[in-house]
Amino acid sequence: MLDHLAIQCRDVEASAAFYDSVLAALGGGRVLDFGQVIGYGVGTQPTFWLGPYAGGESGREVHVAFAATDRPAVRAFFDAPLATGVTVLHEPRLWPEYHPGYYGAFVRDPDGNNVEAVCHIPE
Repeated sequence: MLDHLAIQCRDVEASAAFYDSVLAALGGGRVLDFGQVIGYGVGTQPTFWLGPYAGGESGREVHVAFAATDRPAVRAFFDAPLATGVTVLHEPRLWPEYHPGYYGAFVRDPDGNNVEAVCHIPE
């Protein structure tokens, strides 16, 4: 249903370093880079964008879930930013309350957003 999603970042460079790491673990990467506006995707079509924070009151937490091809990719997504001191929300595990076979991991990005990698394929 979604074509693309964009989030605003207080520090685009710090957020880009985070997303470079976690999205590479899922087979994605930078597709377009305009300095303060960066588009990520698989192939040539950007589907996830970072941009500078526009100001005003701080917004609500955003939850973004990226599709992983398999459970090892969820683990790679989770492991990628650990050395940077990322806040861990939930280590990779099954979430049967969502549906059988739902395997996900959750971390916070530099702006405090809840970022997940999920695989829906049973083991």
